Amino acid sequence: MTDLFPLRRALLSVSDKTGLIDLAQALSASGVEILSTGGSAKALRDSGIEVTDVAAVTQFPEMMDGRVKTLHPKVHGGLLALRDNPDHQAAMEAHDLAGIDLLVVNLYPFEQTVAGGGDYDSCVENIDIGGPTMLRAAAKNHNRVTVVTEPKDYAAIVKEINENNQTSIKTRRKLAIKVFQKISEYDSIIHHYLMSHHVLS
Repeated sequence: MTDLFPLRRALLSVSDKTGLIDLAQALSASGVEILSTGGSAKALRDSGIEVTDVAAVTQFPEMMDGRVKTLHPKVHGGLLALRDNPDHQAAMEAHDLAGIDLLVVNLYPFEQTVAGGGDYDSCVENIDIGGPTMLRAAAKNHNRVTVVTEPKDYAAIVKEINENNQTSIKTRRKLAIKVFQKISEYDSIIHHYLMSHHVLS
């Protein structure tokens, strides 16, 4: 059985825009539909890349200064659905969910905000919620979903997509492992920061 499946739909939502345009151009040239949010969507449009706002998919606006934008079943159902499971397929059809085959997310720059001398409120505001949630969902479903969290991995992903219109299971598993490592490190940094600002009674 092949582990290669057509890559039709990608969600790009990044704080670090490094390499974003080149990646999106390559995906668009391969016929991949691109979903995006906020500043990422604007950057893509400004470069002439066709993009669909996640809010248009969820039919729910971004709100609370972007704190709530991707926490929706149409995003997480698209990432978590087992495409070969009849019950999951039925749920997707019943609730008008479409699969997301590639997720590209990097996390809010919490560590950089702390290192730059940000005040407490600024640092807390840079604790990412939607990003880790999407990353975990995509990484859990890495048998079918490719998840990328670092710009340095874009070129290798594009190469595989150009060759096969998908990534190999070996690549997807490697990237999933990297995601869980990244989230673990990210949460550890937040934990230590909050502990350093908490006076134990």
